[in-house]
Amino acid sequence: MTYRGYEEGIIAEPLNLTVSLRGTREVRDNCQLFRLTGLLDAFSEPTFRKVLGSKIDEGPKHIILDLSQIDFVDSSGLGALVQLAKQAQNAQGTLQIVTNARVTQTVKLVRLEKFLALQPSVDAALENVKSS
Repeated sequence: MTYRGYEEGIIAEPLNLTVSLRGTREVRDNCQLFRLTGLLDAFSEPTFRKVLGSKIDEGPKHIILDLSQIDFVDSSGLGALVQLAKQAQNAQGTLQIVTNARVTQTVKLVRLEKFLALQPSVDAALENVKSS
Protein backbone atom coordinates (compact mmCIF):
# COMPACT_ATOMS: atom_id res chain seq x y z
CA MET A 1 0.00 0.00 0.00
CA THR A 2 1.23 3.50 -0.74
CA TYR A 3 0.71 6.57 1.42
CA ARG A 4 1.35 9.85 -0.40
CA GLY A 5 3.95 8.34 -2.71
CA TYR A 6 6.03 6.54 -0.08
CA GLU A 7 6.06 2.78 -0.49
CA GLU A 8 5.25 0.73 2.57
CA GLY A 9 8.38 0.07 4.61
CA ILE A 10 10.75 1.13 1.84
CA ILE A 11 11.38 4.86 2.07
CA ALA A 12 11.52 6.93 5.24
CA GLU A 13 9.56 10.12 4.63
CA PRO A 14 11.27 13.12 6.24
CA LEU A 15 9.06 15.11 8.61
CA ASN A 16 9.12 18.89 8.73
CA LEU A 17 9.27 19.47 12.47
CA THR A 18 11.59 22.03 14.10
CA VAL A 19 15.28 22.87 14.28
CA SER A 20 15.54 21.02 17.60
CA LEU A 21 13.32 18.03 16.67
CA ARG A 22 13.82 15.99 13.52
CA GLY A 23 12.23 12.81 12.32
CA THR A 24 11.14 10.39 9.64
CA ARG A 25 7.99 8.38 8.99
CA GLU A 26 7.72 4.87 7.57
CA VAL A 27 4.57 2.89 6.90
CA ARG A 28 4.95 -0.84 7.51
CA ASP A 29 3.12 -3.82 8.96
CA ASN A 30 -0.15 -1.86 9.15
CA CYS A 31 1.41 0.83 11.31
CA GLN A 32 3.27 4.11 11.08
CA LEU A 33 6.79 4.20 12.49
CA PHE A 34 8.11 7.62 13.48
CA ARG A 35 11.82 7.87 14.34
CA LEU A 36 12.60 11.11 16.18
CA THR A 37 15.84 12.76 17.30
CA GLY A 38 16.54 15.89 19.32
CA LEU A 39 14.36 17.63 21.90
CA LEU A 40 10.66 17.08 22.57
CA ASP A 41 10.00 20.20 24.61
CA ALA A 42 7.77 23.27 24.87
CA PHE A 43 9.33 24.73 21.71
CA SER A 44 8.87 21.66 19.49
CA GLU A 45 5.64 20.31 21.04
CA PRO A 46 3.07 22.34 19.02
CA THR A 47 4.61 21.31 15.69
CA PHE A 48 5.12 17.73 16.88
CA ARG A 49 1.47 17.44 17.89
CA LYS A 50 0.19 19.03 14.66
CA VAL A 51 2.34 16.96 12.28
CA LEU A 52 1.91 13.62 14.03
CA GLY A 53 -1.77 14.26 14.69
CA SER A 54 -2.40 14.75 10.97
CA LYS A 55 -0.45 11.57 10.15
CA ILE A 56 -2.61 9.58 12.59
CA ASP A 57 -5.66 10.90 10.75
CA GLU A 58 -4.13 9.78 7.41
CA GLY A 59 -3.59 6.22 8.66
CA PRO A 60 -2.71 3.54 9.41
CA LYS A 61 -4.02 4.01 12.94
CA HIS A 62 -1.36 2.00 14.81
CA ILE A 63 1.57 4.26 15.73
CA ILE A 64 5.10 3.46 16.87
CA LEU A 65 7.15 6.40 18.13
CA ASP A 66 10.85 5.58 18.27
CA LEU A 67 12.15 8.02 20.87
CA SER A 68 15.33 6.03 21.55
CA GLN A 69 17.43 8.84 20.04
CA ILE A 70 15.61 11.68 21.84
CA ASP A 71 17.90 13.75 24.05
CA PHE A 72 15.26 15.41 26.24
CA VAL A 73 11.52 15.33 26.97
CA ASP A 74 9.84 17.93 29.19
CA SER A 75 6.30 18.16 30.55
CA SER A 76 5.02 19.69 27.29
CA GLY A 77 6.43 16.74 25.37
CA LEU A 78 4.83 14.28 27.80
CA GLY A 79 1.51 16.08 27.39
CA ALA A 80 1.79 15.70 23.62
CA LEU A 81 2.47 11.96 24.02
CA VAL A 82 -0.65 11.59 26.17
CA GLN A 83 -2.72 13.50 23.58
CA LEU A 84 -1.39 11.30 20.75
CA ALA A 85 -2.17 8.15 22.75
CA LYS A 86 -5.75 9.37 23.23
CA GLN A 87 -6.04 10.30 19.55
CA ALA A 88 -4.80 6.86 18.47
CA GLN A 89 -7.25 5.14 20.86
CA ASN A 90 -10.13 7.26 19.56
CA ALA A 91 -9.19 6.18 16.03
CA GLN A 92 -9.28 2.50 17.12
CA GLY A 93 -5.48 2.35 17.00
CA THR A 94 -2.59 2.08 19.42
CA LEU A 95 0.47 4.11 20.35
CA GLN A 96 3.69 2.23 21.20
CA ILE A 97 6.66 4.29 22.41
CA VAL A 98 10.22 3.00 22.06
CA THR A 99 12.28 4.72 24.73
CA ASN A 100 15.79 5.20 26.02
CA ALA A 101 16.74 5.46 29.71
CA ARG A 102 16.21 9.26 29.83
CA VAL A 103 12.72 9.12 28.34
CA THR A 104 11.72 6.14 30.49
CA GLN A 105 12.92 7.90 33.64
CA THR A 106 10.93 11.04 32.77
CA VAL A 107 7.76 9.04 32.04
CA LYS A 108 8.09 7.08 35.30
CA LEU A 109 8.80 10.24 37.29
CA VAL A 110 5.30 11.50 36.49
CA ARG A 111 3.78 8.01 36.71
CA LEU A 112 2.61 7.76 33.11
CA GLU A 113 4.16 4.34 32.43
CA LYS A 114 0.81 2.60 32.96
CA PHE A 115 -0.91 4.87 30.44
CA LEU A 116 1.83 5.08 27.79
CA ALA A 117 2.86 1.77 26.22
CA LEU A 118 6.66 1.84 26.57
CA GLN A 119 8.67 -0.67 24.55
CA PRO A 120 12.39 -1.56 24.66
CA SER A 121 12.77 -1.82 20.85
CA VAL A 122 11.03 -1.22 17.54
CA ASP A 123 10.78 -5.00 17.05
CA ALA A 124 8.96 -5.37 20.40
CA ALA A 125 6.60 -2.55 19.42
CA LEU A 126 5.90 -4.18 16.03
CA GLU A 127 5.09 -7.47 17.78
CA ASN A 128 2.71 -5.64 20.12
CA VAL A 129 0.95 -4.03 17.14
CA LYS A 130 0.59 -7.41 15.42
CA SER A 131 -1.00 -8.94 18.52
CA SER A 132 -3.48 -6.07 19.03
